[in-house]
Amino acid sequence: MLESATDLRRLLENGHRLFGTDGVRGEAGTELTPELAMAIGRAAGSVLVGGPVVVGRDTRRSGPMLSSAIQAGFHSVGADTIDVGVATSGAISYLTGALDAGMGVVVSASHNPAPDNGIKLLGPGGRKLSDDAESEIEQLVRFGVGTRARGGAVGTIRSGIDADSLYLDHLVNLAEHRLDNMSVVVDGAHGAAHRVGPELFHRLGADVAAIGDKPDGLNINDGVGATNPTALTMAARGRIGLAFDGDADRLIVIDEDGEIVDGDVIMAIVARHLDEIGRLRNRMVVSTVMSNVGLELSLGEVGIALVRTRVGDRYVVEGLAEHDAVLGGEQSGHILFLDDAVTGDGLLTAIRLLDVLVATGSELRELRAATIRQYPQVLQNVRIERGVSLDDADAVWAEVAAIEEELGTEGRVLLRPSGTEPLIRVMVESSQLETAQGYADRLCRVVESELGG
Repeated sequence: MLESATDLRRLLENGHRLFGTDGVRGEAGTELTPELAMAIGRAAGSVLVGGPVVVGRDTRRSGPMLSSAIQAGFHSVGADTIDVGVATSGAISYLTGALDAGMGVVVSASHNPAPDNGIKLLGPGGRKLSDDAESEIEQLVRFGVGTRARGGAVGTIRSGIDADSLYLDHLVNLAEHRLDNMSVVVDGAHGAAHRVGPELFHRLGADVAAIGDKPDGLNINDGVGATNPTALTMAARGRIGLAFDGDADRLIVIDEDGEIVDGDVIMAIVARHLDEIGRLRNRMVVSTVMSNVGLELSLGEVGIALVRTRVGDRYVVEGLAEHDAVLGGEQSGHILFLDDAVTGDGLLTAIRLLDVLVATGSELRELRAATIRQYPQVLQNVRIERGVSLDDADAVWAEVAAIEEELGTEGRVLLRPSGTEPLIRVMVESSQLETAQGYADRLCRVVESELGG
């Protein structure tokens, strides 16, 4: 437990990496403390270039505590903040740009359970910070900030921003079609989209029902949302279901037959439609190594290239910039439409998918069947001890090599550490589900034996 600045310095001096693949995350109050949040605010405020800081959060009980602490850190070095309260990641990114803010802060652990929380920093325009910027902030947290504001130079909270209205107006303007003949069920995960999600699709004319719309601070992602779509499958019953996660940067969809439509299926459907109407720049999609081989085959059938990156939306963004492409994302449902937004936004993703349904006059189940055949893919997590390294687990990598040799060209193996939790993520893909499951179970046993916590 971090109870003082000395504890914080000791943690960092012991080699703990502050920023993971999606900001800083940990159990609120023990790993992610108010002291650490304030230190991050002070450090980030010291490198801030102009403008106030937009700060928003999801519905976790620890959100107000950490939001207040990081704002205090910004205020201590003279930076003003705009507290927009409960807001999605997409809203905070949009508002950071729209309000000409110098930085944005998302206090959320996204799809993690309620005891966790996180801090994600956005730069000017609402873009995620680069690795170099995060490293600079981490060094300032590690060694302390040398200057403080005094008296009238201390920052304060600016008020008077109706964040929900600004964001909803923006999304409605991006929608290309009304949804007057569509019936949808919105699962807000008891998170940041619990209010704006149903309101958005109501404004667009859809018949809207909602679940996961009653947050109590402790139930975020609990049995609902993009990582728990079973409840939505039961609720949708012939309608289209839209499941968001805690900060609503992800979208998982349920089609009319109750089948799960993940990010790979969404990208295949939207990419092929954009290509048909001449709006898929450079005829390319960027995804990660986690994407199903079915996505690659689907795009290849119509001459669209798939570029794969490391896991993490920041690497997808880098790939999009490198190849001057406009559509990319992750199998998890974190999709980026760079012509419309600079970060992933689950609500925008839902709009773009539903736009395709209206434009083509098709049901989602029809488009799915005509667009993509996914290979069976088994994804499993193995909890490990904190601080252990997968790089040095020779027995694990020997097992990976053996499985890859046995699979040959009929499948893939991917092993990677989670960037947000003490987990090793194991993925095995094969043309046969039983084969993939058997190899995944086998590999998980070795990982647990060597690294398990």
